[in-house]
Amino acid sequence: MIRFSNPFKNIAYTIYRWLIPILDPIKIIKNVPAYIKYLSQMLQYASMNGSEKISLIHTAPYLEDSISITPFIRHYFYQDIWAFKNIYHSKVTHHIDIASRIDLIGFLTAITHVTFIDIRPLLADLDNYTSISGSILQIPLETNSVQSLSCLHVAEHIGLGRYGDELDPYGTLKSCAELSRVLAPGGFLYFSLPVGKPRICFNAHRIHSPEQILNYFRNLQLVSLSGIDDDNTYHEHISIEQLSSMNYGCGLFVFTKVK
Repeated sequence: MIRFSNPFKNIAYTIYRWLIPILDPIKIIKNVPAYIKYLSQMLQYASMNGSEKISLIHTAPYLEDSISITPFIRHYFYQDIWAFKNIYHSKVTHHIDIASRIDLIGFLTAITHVTFIDIRPLLADLDNYTSISGSILQIPLETNSVQSLSCLHVAEHIGLGRYGDELDPYGTLKSCAELSRVLAPGGFLYFSLPVGKPRICFNAHRIHSPEQILNYFRNLQLVSLSGIDDDNTYHEHISIEQLSSMNYGCGLFVFTKVK
């Protein structure tokens, strides 16, 4: 989440965040000239030889796609590549994921069987795929039963009510405890969430320090640490100290349970 050194900008940005769920003033201002361009292009296209007849009822203005570079959400983009590489190289025959992004789930089914667990089941018709309705706070699996487990950009949301879950200030801590419980000795957990100065951005997410996460998983052993910094640069190897200094970085943790 963006933060400014100027307190008035922070106040203005807070007001903007409260408005955008129902009305985005910046988008309105930006899209006025985009609408003018859209209408101009529609009339120009309609006058061209070979053009189809344009029916008003079938028009669909898309006003924000004429850009010079392809945008992407860097946390999600890099974390999914990181997770896929790790799971691919592990050669596991069955992987369990708890509520991560569904694009990753789909791609993983190309290399292994995936069981996806979420309070909102993904009812997709895929080979190598099983969907189970369940909460990260009560994972419907036996203790010490999972050899390969992932939970990416999920735990920071738990207990804030955003996804229909119950309010709970200890949501992230309890989520980490459940992930630790089901992980088998010798198994691997691929885990990510926002890191930096600890704070809550209700009800979007929490931001944790990497030290907090290591403490939450103190019964596990850290195998490797990657991350995404405030400049949205991916680092395959990064230190705890570097991640701690971030405003809104992303920590990518690989843990194992010692046999």
